Amino acid sequence: MDMPKHSDEAKAHFRSLVTAAPGVEVKPMFGSLGAFVNGNMFAGLFGPNVGVKLDEAGLAELRAMPGSGPFGPEGRPMGGYLSLPADLTNADQSAWVDRARDHVATLPPKVKKPKK
Repeated sequence: MDMPKHSDEAKAHFRSLVTAAPGVEVKPMFGSLGAFVNGNMFAGLFGPNVGVKLDEAGLAELRAMPGSGPFGPEGRPMGGYLSLPADLTNADQSAWVDRARDHVATLPPKVKKPKK
């Protein structure tokens, strides 16, 4: 599986879309970045694409937008996530990221596995 290289510009853009909120952090992930709330990922960067995890209604709404699509490696997209259309304004992309954060914040916090 080919993992795309991420430019500093793409990483800075991704970070700019994530609004500060309790329990939210942006962390490196497999050479890329992921945004997490309470330990659960709600948005990620894969190549130039920003992907968000949404509920079924949100996924249906985003899927209907031209330019949205699967998120993750070709042939192995991440379930429950879609890529945002690249032509959305930064404000619109940030709104989708916030919506994903709000959805994922309703999930139980991720519990770290104890080290062996």
